[in-house]
Amino acid sequence: MSTYLFVKLSALYFVYFALLGVMAPYLSLYLEHEGFSLLEIGQLVSLLMVTKIVAPLLWGSLADRYNKNLFLVRAGALMTLMCYLGFFWAHTFWSLAVVIVLYSFFWNAVLPQIEVLTLYNLAEQKNRYSRIRLWGSIGFIFSVAFCGWLFDKLDLTVFPWILLFLITAILVVSLLGFSEVQLTKTQTKFGKKFKLQLLRPWILLFFGVNFLLQISHGAYYTYFSIYLSSLDYTKIQIGMLWALGVLGEVVMFVVMHRWLKRSSIENIMLLSLLFTIIRWVITAIYAETLFVIALVQCLHAFSFGAMHVASIQFVHQNFEQQNQGRAQALYSSVGFGAGGAIGAYLSGYIVSTHSYSNAFLASALICLIGFGLVLLMKYRSKN
Repeated sequence: MSTYLFVKLSALYFVYFALLGVMAPYLSLYLEHEGFSLLEIGQLVSLLMVTKIVAPLLWGSLADRYNKNLFLVRAGALMTLMCYLGFFWAHTFWSLAVVIVLYSFFWNAVLPQIEVLTLYNLAEQKNRYSRIRLWGSIGFIFSVAFCGWLFDKLDLTVFPWILLFLITAILVVSLLGFSEVQLTKTQTKFGKKFKLQLLRPWILLFFGVNFLLQISHGAYYTYFSIYLSSLDYTKIQIGMLWALGVLGEVVMFVVMHRWLKRSSIENIMLLSLLFTIIRWVITAIYAETLFVIALVQCLHAFSFGAMHVASIQFVHQNFEQQNQGRAQALYSSVGFGAGGAIGAYLSGYIVSTHSYSNAFLASALICLIGFGLVLLMKYRSKN
């Protein structure tokens, strides 16, 4: 793989996750600033996750059917920009809900196809995936830290304009010269059907684990910023805590290729889930202590970083090339989509009826169930 291709792929991840670095920490704060209730905020954020259920699957099916991964990345980026423009005129709950559904549909459709393109272009150097993916984390860190400073100096009214800039940047970078995925005649003719590969027991358990993992992240992605704000953290502190978590993720991406060589994917998942359970329990109990919450944020290296790289590799190893579009899309849809949507809605209910702490304790319990599924998955894959 050439250095130029490495830079282009890294840039695509950088701008894509820079957008997420604004959305994840600050969308809930922006909605609170606009006067929406805690339950309404949970419902609106859950819509971002709901579109992850349908959009990646549709885009993945189209990509595998017509072998047009790159075209669909560019089309998705363009449609994201066009639909997002409605954000500037949406001020009521329902108008904002419509805009969020439309633009997030196309935004969420893009990422699995970027993953397929990256793994295809890496060819025999797939262990370098984490080195490229870490630039997405760097983009996240940059945007979350910069916006924390900016929103403290100005206010949250500039939030929509920052999103507009970054969505435009995603479209521009996607137009750079990437190579489209090409299947050989042998791959096309002799590939196994997608359902046959999907319905193996350990594969279904794998998707169940990621479903539960993302449910457990619902309280974090929806209410972590508001939780900290209620404890009198400043926006700069909130932004830096988010950035610290992703910094841990970056470190994990740098060393992940070595870990994958020395350990099984199942063992990586087990250790990562154990640290995730610890993370949610400590967040629930000691969030008012800056040093403790800063330390526990570093566990994001496991709860997202290690789990994501292991999962991407798992999907790539267990599905043939002609099914990669749908397989990566299903990973996104089941976990980040269905799991994320249920997690956001469930945490919204718990926060509005109980407390932020209870929402994170529930996250720990859900993660514990996922830990048990990995043990079963490890057993079934060997029998």
